[in-house]
Amino acid sequence: MNNLKIVQQFTKRSVFLVLLLFLTLPSFLSVTPQIFAADVAEEPAKSSESSAPGVELPQFETAQPPGSPSLAESQPAAGEGTATAAVEEEELPPVQYRTFFGLDSRVVVWIVSELHLMFAAFVLGVPIFAVIVEIVGFKGGDIKYDKMAKEFTKLLSAAFATTASLGGLLGFCLFGLYPEFMGHMTNVFSSTMYVYALMFFGEAFTLYGYYYSWDILKGTAAKKWFHIFLGVLLNLFGTGLMFLTNSWATYMMSPAGIVPATGKLVSLYHAFYNPLWMPVNIHRLIANVCFGGFVVGAYAAVKFLGAKSDEERAHYDWMGYVGNFIGVGALIPLPFAGYWLGREVYSSSPVMGNIMMGGAFSWTFIIQAILIGMLFIGANYYLWLGMGRIKGSERYTKFFKYLIFIIFMCFAVWLTPHNLPLSGEERAMIGEQYHPFSKYFGVMAAKNAVVNLIILATFFSFLIYRRSNKGEICPFSEQGKAGKIGIFSGLIFCLLMLVSYAISLNFVELEENIKAFVKPLILSLYIQSFTVGLAAFLTFKNRGKLGQALLFAVTASIAVLYFWYYGFQVMQKANLVLRYLSVTQVSIVMSCLIMNATIDIFMFRKAKLVGGIVWGKMPIRSQYALILLCVVIVILMGLMGFIRSGLRMDWHIYGVLQDTSQWAYTPALSYMGRIVGLIVVLFLGLVAFVFWLANLGDKKEKGALTEEFELTEPHPEHYKKYS
Repeated sequence: MNNLKIVQQFTKRSVFLVLLLFLTLPSFLSVTPQIFAADVAEEPAKSSESSAPGVELPQFETAQPPGSPSLAESQPAAGEGTATAAVEEEELPPVQYRTFFGLDSRVVVWIVSELHLMFAAFVLGVPIFAVIVEIVGFKGGDIKYDKMAKEFTKLLSAAFATTASLGGLLGFCLFGLYPEFMGHMTNVFSSTMYVYALMFFGEAFTLYGYYYSWDILKGTAAKKWFHIFLGVLLNLFGTGLMFLTNSWATYMMSPAGIVPATGKLVSLYHAFYNPLWMPVNIHRLIANVCFGGFVVGAYAAVKFLGAKSDEERAHYDWMGYVGNFIGVGALIPLPFAGYWLGREVYSSSPVMGNIMMGGAFSWTFIIQAILIGMLFIGANYYLWLGMGRIKGSERYTKFFKYLIFIIFMCFAVWLTPHNLPLSGEERAMIGEQYHPFSKYFGVMAAKNAVVNLIILATFFSFLIYRRSNKGEICPFSEQGKAGKIGIFSGLIFCLLMLVSYAISLNFVELEENIKAFVKPLILSLYIQSFTVGLAAFLTFKNRGKLGQALLFAVTASIAVLYFWYYGFQVMQKANLVLRYLSVTQVSIVMSCLIMNATIDIFMFRKAKLVGGIVWGKMPIRSQYALILLCVVIVILMGLMGFIRSGLRMDWHIYGVLQDTSQWAYTPALSYMGRIVGLIVVLFLGLVAFVFWLANLGDKKEKGALTEEFELTEPHPEHYKKYS
């Protein structure tokens, strides 16, 4: 009865809030132009006779300027005095741009597209780990994994309709507000749009079939495997949709397969598989999983805070842990994928790359560093608090102070800009534009080093978390064939990654004096290969912990300390080698993460347990950390969407179709901040409303979760000492 009253009161309040939102929407729309145009005193005038300084000239501009008038097919030639020509001359020219009820069309498309992308990221990311969790529960015979996977999918089905609605709205906005641009895109990608529509139907059918057949396809292994097959099919459709739309977005940044002067399609394959397509695919796939994990973690945190019983708190505490684990697991390789994408942007257009890191968008990457630093700090903080619910974790709390010091010092270096905004007097006092001390922390050699150190520190936090309640380990000879095959497989994979890249570096086409700077990279890769093999050998000899420590030490020495120093040398004397140095750095760190994780999994597989995990006995501040992680990842996605689109500057399609509208200017950071802030508020509000709708039909069964979790007393001394 009390629950019914609460639902009725919440429903009345929600209806009131919705009505208030619709009543205030017209007022907001009327003042939006004044709010979001405050930073632009005068719109830059367009000139068709010369291009803006610093903008890379496309190939066809040497023959015909983009602003030069061209004769339309239906326009009569000059001098025709017939009546037909006079009528044709009175016809209106093709419409290039329209406004959205007097609002800035770019802002409307910006907001709608970002909201659609955020919901799409959730809809595409959640099925990946929902199916994995279901498989784990099925193979392990643990019902709570199956229930959590179903709850993930319930959120997914509720968000799917919103994603589709926003996608339709985005399509109408693009075709209505930018007809010329969409005409070009349709001429190039019309056949893929039909495929997109068919795949969308496939995703919709498999999604609802996957969710609503959950209880039906139970009872036998054949039924369960068929249900898992539906989940896999759902992921294939979703990933295919993402790959299709990525080809459209990356074509705008690095067009290929067309005649630049006319826009005529020559090769659909090259237009689809343009230079930035695969880097964006990998980056967005990992980012979607990270995004979905942190959003699910925030959902679990809100449910935890509102839970009325120990059973509910235990369930949502565990769900929040899984969401955070998935988010952090995808966050660790995400900087590597981002670096690959940035490198390909440089390769596709050096001018665009310079604008990205050293021009108008350089300070946005300082903001990005703040947000990514907050993600790593928040994720580590949640892991440290989570160790308080594990008996036996007191052995590892001594490492916290060192990890805090490392992470915050790396965060400070990552935030340090290279080019300080100095006045003339300050520059005269220093004697140069760069600070004599901090300039060494503002270059990419330093930033790459500390990013890798943050990743290693976060991975170390996870390792001590997962072994918190494990005591004496079993001799490796008792691990059986599975342990030997696992370690050997991890070793082979790491060696193939390291040795193959070391061999490829011998054949890079560089001048001899510059190629000499590649030799230390090759040597570093071989040293890391030897260390990985030694760590595996020590594991087989029951010295796995020593092997892990040795691998951590060598990796940090090479990838952080040595490459920090050597990066400065390469920047000054052989700048072309930087791209090879960064890939070497990534390969070394990835081999450490993969091999150490493999060793840890099999080394502690049959270890004795010191105590159980006390699910549900987490301090309240841990749940606010999960909510913070969700807010930060949403802000970060909004920021990176602005950077990716803004790099085209005043081009709809870079070097092919120029933006001649009145909004074709790069927004100021304050303007960007207001728009991204509005997008974040709208997304969080919409996702909260959608999740609330998804839970309206739930019927709580008292005691339903009692058998799933072990409820014991917490460890308050941990929170008291390390709060």
